[in-house]
Amino acid sequence: MEYFIQQLINGLTLGGVYALIALGYTMVYGVIQLINFAHGEFFAAGGYMGVIVLSYFAGLGYMETHPVFCLTASFALSMAFCAYLAIGVEKIAYKPLRKESRLAALLSALGMSIFLSNGLMLTQGVYDKAYPSELFQGGLSFGLVTVSYLQMLIVCLTGALLVGLNILVFKTKIGMAMRATAQDKTMSALVSISSNRIISLTFAIGAGLAAAAGIMVGLYYGSVRYDMGFVPGIKAFAAAVLGGIGNITGAMVGGLIIGMVEIFGAGYLSGEYKDVFAFIILIAVLYFKPTGIMGENIDDTRV
Repeated sequence: MEYFIQQLINGLTLGGVYALIALGYTMVYGVIQLINFAHGEFFAAGGYMGVIVLSYFAGLGYMETHPVFCLTASFALSMAFCAYLAIGVEKIAYKPLRKESRLAALLSALGMSIFLSNGLMLTQGVYDKAYPSELFQGGLSFGLVTVSYLQMLIVCLTGALLVGLNILVFKTKIGMAMRATAQDKTMSALVSISSNRIISLTFAIGAGLAAAAGIMVGLYYGSVRYDMGFVPGIKAFAAAVLGGIGNITGAMVGGLIIGMVEIFGAGYLSGEYKDVFAFIILIAVLYFKPTGIMGENIDDTRV
């Protein structure tokens, strides 16, 4: 039972990270019906920005005296950087193709993913960059179950971001504008909603969440790498499809399920095949319920 609880905690931690990344996929698809395959690179860029900012503060000696400020600044700057990066990507790679076929936009997304990944490789190098190790040493032990302070931070911060996103989308005028744009761009324009601004905002929010996930992964595993966004990005896409692409709550649930399946599969079956379990679940869901667990038709959702 102690081993099960330990794996459950690990699964919640990893699943929360996948959920944050999956939200970017599902929000963009919900608004413009595009699979943004460059989204994984926003996750990697956020991880790099985090290590750059934290390493700078560590060099000044602030990590030991002002750890909360350093961590808050790293999250804020990384999320802002990736938000503006995503807006630029949308303006350059997607907006000109908005009225073209979906295949053209898909190819543009794949090309942008390769471009951003190689940009990270050329600017940051091919070797891993280590995160400062001064933060979050130790944790709490309950018998044989150990919960590190970093796991507590990741779970709490992930929960806060997910709740904040739900409030933004479902309780504010900005969220209403986003849902109206997803439903009908022409009719939303007639009530003075700028679809261009809403689409850019959607990209920015999704990239900001991915950047936060990148820092969490960097802190959790101790380092980042230029191509670190590929595998988590694919798994997060699987999570978005699993929950129902275009459904925000479904992306959260799908991310948690993928994280749990990966951790429990590695713990009880084989760690060598941990990347396979997520796709086995995805294939099964697509076969029996192609719309996903909580999938819905966007056109049937009235705002």
